[in-house]
Formats: sequence, C-alpha cells, structure tokens
Amino acid sequence: MEDFTDSEWLSLSEAAQLLGVHPGTVRNWSNQGMIPFHRTRGGHRRYKRAEIELWKQSQSQLSGSEIDQMMQSALRNTRLQVSEGGLQNQSWYNKLDNEAKEQYRLSGRFLLQGLSRFLNAVEEDGNQQAQSIGSEYALRARRYGLSLVEAAQAFFFFRNNLIEAMLKAYEAAAVRSPHAWSQMFRRINAYTDQIMTALLEVYGNHPNGKK
Repeated sequence: MEDFTDSEWLSLSEAAQLLGVHPGTVRNWSNQGMIPFHRTRGGHRRYKRAEIELWKQSQSQLSGSEIDQMMQSALRNTRLQVSEGGLQNQSWYNKLDNEAKEQYRLSGRFLLQGLSRFLNAVEEDGNQQAQSIGSEYALRARRYGLSLVEAAQAFFFFRNNLIEAMLKAYEAAAVRSPHAWSQMFRRINAYTDQIMTALLEVYGNHPNGKK
C-alpha cells in the first residue's frame, strides 16, 4: 500500500506547479494517458515527484547532459528487486555456499550504485568505476569456484535486472522521447560492456582458489 502522505507524492495542483501549467491541463494529460498518476483509496489523483520530473525532462529535445540528468532521476526512483526465487532458478547460484549467496545478492545493489557513479563521473573516472566492478565480479567468481561461463551468467542475471528496473522507471514516468530511450540504452550498454570486458580480462589472469 502506497503512503500518499510521503513528500515524494504531489497533489494535482502541486504537479501542475512543478510542470508550470494549469491544473486543468494536468488533468487532461492524465485522462489522455500522457502523464503518469496514481489514485488514493478515496479516488484522488496523486503524482510521484520523480516520475513527473522525469516526464517533464522527456518532453523536449535533450542534450547528452540532460539525458544523464534524466537517468539520474530514473535511478532515484528505481528499486532493483532481485527475488530469492529468481536466484534459485540459476544453476550457478545453487553451487554457492551461504556466504557466497549473500555476496551475490548484494551484487544488484552495487551494480545500480555503480551506474549512478558512472553517469556522474568524468569519462575516465566512469570507465574506471565500470572496470572495478567487472574485476570484482571476476574475483568473486574465482573465489567461489565458478567457471568463466558461470561468472558471465551471474553478471548477465544482475545486468538484466538492472535493465528491467530502468525500463520500468521510464515506463512508469510515461517517457515518450525516442531520443531519451535510445540514450538510456546506449549509456547502460557502455557501462555494462566495460564491466563484462574487465570481468573476462581479470578472470583469465587471476589464479584459481579462494582468497
């Protein structure tokens, strides 16, 4: 059950003020399915601040820096849900002991935090962030006896959860700009490709055995 009293929720008039339009305009956009909204149990419209900010940014032609700001807004509103059931279906996960499983359960959160740092950093620092995460995936896989294929499968599992979470954030905010969608995919691909490259390099260069 959503807590609509939280400061992240806006009334119709507050959403209109944030967007710089008349409340009637926001009501019409909502009725037409152009703008995301939620209803309280009493039937009143409520708007999530992060979704409205993201939607507002998506309505114009955006520069690269504005796209990054838009992704930051999506990241703030993203929850990476990695269910134990989903992990139990992964063959590599079932080979791990309890300590290793806990480490991998944290991987999704670290991947999401890493994307935020990657977008905020200058290019060289952002690349180092991605490479550092890839190295950690490789060393963890080695430490817990996973093969290179299994190490890649583990990373792909969490990468796909990250992409799905970002897609849901954009969908929830009714982002309509093709440019925004394509840039989002490009930045995530750049980030995850560097992680995967580092994983392959470090895994092959590191000796077997637990640390």
